[in-house]
Amino acid sequence: MSPVLTGRRKQAAPADPQPPAVQETEAVQEAGWVGGWSTGAQANSAALIRWTVWGLIALGPLLGALAYLSVPATSAAPAPKTAPSAPSASGGQGAAGFASLFVAAYLSAGRGDEPKLAAYYPPAASMQLDGVSGQHRGEQLTVVRLRQTDTSVWAVTVAARVTGAQPTATPSTQPGASPSQSAATDPVRYFQVPVATAPGAGGATAYTALALPAEVAAPERAKTPELVYGAMRPALPTDPRTQAVTSFLSAYLTKAGAELDRYLAPGTRLAAPSPAPYTGVAVDSFAVEGETGGEPVVSVPGDGTSLRLLVTLRATGQDGVRLPLTYALTLKARAGRWEIASLDGAPALTSPTPAPAASGAPGPAPTPTA
Repeated sequence: MSPVLTGRRKQAAPADPQPPAVQETEAVQEAGWVGGWSTGAQANSAALIRWTVWGLIALGPLLGALAYLSVPATSAAPAPKTAPSAPSASGGQGAAGFASLFVAAYLSAGRGDEPKLAAYYPPAASMQLDGVSGQHRGEQLTVVRLRQTDTSVWAVTVAARVTGAQPTATPSTQPGASPSQSAATDPVRYFQVPVATAPGAGGATAYTALALPAEVAAPERAKTPELVYGAMRPALPTDPRTQAVTSFLSAYLTKAGAELDRYLAPGTRLAAPSPAPYTGVAVDSFAVEGETGGEPVVSVPGDGTSLRLLVTLRATGQDGVRLPLTYALTLKARAGRWEIASLDGAPALTSPTPAPAASGAPGPAPTPTA
């Protein structure tokens, strides 16, 4: 080989590998990637994350509201049920019976009967009574007024016909005196007893009197309210209503209910007194709802027409004595005749009864029930 060529090769040889250029290119390439991500992608990811965070911050209140509304509505836990409190009238019936027994013992008490009264009113044990035990007696004792004066206190008014209270020289005890004269000398008197109630053993109610009985005036008589019926009119035999009422009451009072159903409207059920208390019935008069005229009635209106009547009659007993009775009835027309739709518990009023007096305030005596 030529020396000249050899020398040129030796001079050019160092430039062939060019390692710096290769290293610079690799350095540049390495500078564009970080952790396997390019710098452009990394910038885009950072921007995306930043906007996502801002978006979440902006949507935070809305997302919170949606989350709140999406929670199922739950009602408040129900309060534990407590045992119902006793009604305000609790113990009233028992207090009435207790007061009646106390008044009966009080009226017949005399010397030596203090322990008997102490069973109702404990301070009576230290009292000293006058009179002979049993000289006076209380008969026909009836509670005519019951008022609650406190949560556990009742004022009970008891009516009693007191016998033996008049001197023996009165006309009522003379020979030949009639029973009515004797009864007139034994007037009905009224005694008010304050009775306290308290829980007793075994869930029962205990009673005690707070004082001795106090004699009071008779309860005020209530004014009779207006009724829906017109004036009483004679029950004419030609009146279809007289015929229906007489047939029904005869079967009801004299036949112990035999053939009673034939006079009743469909769906009406009644039980007659048994055994039959009377031997005959005579309807004297009746008052008709809304009827003011006295024109004779000889026809029956159309089916379904209802009518309320107040009927007075005389029923003949087994001893031949005629007893006056009054019935409130409702009639219904069907197939050209009147049928009994109901035996009403009381005459119908033209207006509602007034509200009772407030608790603790005096008021009219309740009507005794049979």
